[in-house]
Amino acid sequence: MNIHDRIASQLPAWRERVSRLRKEFGALKVGEVTVEQIYGGIRGVQIQVSDISYVDPLEGIRLRGYSIPEVIDYLPKVPGAEFPMAGGLYYLLMADTLPTEEEALEVEREWCRLSEIPGHVYDTIRSFPADTHPMTLFSAAILALQHYSEFANRYAERMYSDDGLPKADFWKYNLIDSTSLVAKLPGIASYIYNLKYRNGEIVPYRADLDWGGNFANMIGKGGDARYQDLARLFLIIHSDHEGGNVSAHTAHLVSSALSDVYLSCSAGMNGLAGPLHGLANQECLRWLLNVREHFGGNLPTREDLRAYLSQQVNNGKLIPGYGHAVLRTTDPRFTVQFEFAKKYLADDPIFQLVRLVYEVLPAVLAQTGKVKNPWPNVDAINGALQYHFGVTQFDFYTVMFGVSRILGLTAHIVWARALGKPIERPKSLTTPMLEELTAKAQPVPVVRVPVLD
Repeated sequence: MNIHDRIASQLPAWRERVSRLRKEFGALKVGEVTVEQIYGGIRGVQIQVSDISYVDPLEGIRLRGYSIPEVIDYLPKVPGAEFPMAGGLYYLLMADTLPTEEEALEVEREWCRLSEIPGHVYDTIRSFPADTHPMTLFSAAILALQHYSEFANRYAERMYSDDGLPKADFWKYNLIDSTSLVAKLPGIASYIYNLKYRNGEIVPYRADLDWGGNFANMIGKGGDARYQDLARLFLIIHSDHEGGNVSAHTAHLVSSALSDVYLSCSAGMNGLAGPLHGLANQECLRWLLNVREHFGGNLPTREDLRAYLSQQVNNGKLIPGYGHAVLRTTDPRFTVQFEFAKKYLADDPIFQLVRLVYEVLPAVLAQTGKVKNPWPNVDAINGALQYHFGVTQFDFYTVMFGVSRILGLTAHIVWARALGKPIERPKSLTTPMLEELTAKAQPVPVVRVPVLD
């Protein structure tokens, strides 16, 4: 069964569940918001429902209920590959069902059919100054495709016709747009890479390769089966991370105004481009290279590294790649890449440093008593693996992240339209309003009146 039919078969039950919750329990309070949370970026405030993925504090990200190891084990793989096809993951994210091999291959074939990129998109990318950041080019290229949005065009027809697009069918055309956009992402990202760092060529999509394999081939890694597998792994494990992170929340917010998939995902990529979100992986690699340089290009001893890291921490320096807002254990996305590296590039000097930091740093952080999670997240190793395989251009790593993350963003968008979620419009308060609330919250002093005999 294809993705469209699988979603359609599930929708009546999903809509009934949502309708019942809103009708019978609409007034139920699910949490409270503190003044600190309001001023602290609403961190941890429960404001969304995300059935696509969930971050378990002890098990990490779950994609449609499946952990990262389960996703890797259960999803179909192309012959000879170590990691699954992205087509199978997309089926799972969209259809909430583990696909058969044929269902995963059907997604891959559809992506191949829709992979051709209009010439004006390449022209748009080339029109920017040569030193433009790759994420700017990536976001602009996605916007340049908006002209072809089936949803936007059908919605425009609806505005001028009594028999236009029914609201219950919005999701169908967002799914069409999502599939078409995802199909073009390897070509867009690879052209940006080739234009900035290689020979500027446009590499055609190959029908004999899966989506991840095509990305690897398009950036000049087609002859490296190991990198093709790394690309598959990278593109799977970065696909989604609940609905509250900057890129996911931004895309959801924009989409809630009925902006189409192209507008919404481009906005999400602009959030991903921020230094506190998608740029973290390149900052981790830069930090590792600086540590290596500090020790004269050599791998430090355990004792020397511990002394160095302790000094950094005591001086208030941030160690990138360690800690997580939700997790309280090693990020499983780090672990699966760590195991890949141990198996295939154990002698790589950067990976050896990653490994040594992993063995030493958590104890150093834990000793401070101030760190809730001293363990590495996925960014602690991402860049090191890409660097080993010759993808050494730091500022491109976030584009790769974006290619993967749009798998999740589009799944959220399709289901938000399928379940009829409204425009997002939270209420704002002024500082005087908060001060008035806090004044009312102050305990009333008790005045004791002396009792006269």
